[in-house]
Amino acid sequence: MSMYPVSRSVFFHSINLACRARLPSLLAAWLPDGRKQGQEWVALNPTRSDRHAGSFKINMITGQWADFATGDKGGDPVSLYAYLKGMRQGDAARALSQEWGLK
Repeated sequence: MSMYPVSRSVFFHSINLACRARLPSLLAAWLPDGRKQGQEWVALNPTRSDRHAGSFKINMITGQWADFATGDKGGDPVSLYAYLKGMRQGDAARALSQEWGLK
């Protein structure tokens, strides 16, 4: 039996909502070299040799993100965390829930 009794889609939705509510502080922790530029967080992509910030951007309201140099992209904070940590999205959602006390 799963330790999360809610359905998978409800669990992801809840974690993403909680992350979006504190996205600026999460992004500062996940991508500390980044900076706010309008409604976006612009940072070096730590998953590749990225020397100049500008191609890796995260919308600080929706959580949508993209690396315009590689085409990698996602639609929410859980997918971003999974991408940055090299893990599956389910594992990322559980890790976020535990690490940040998200429900």
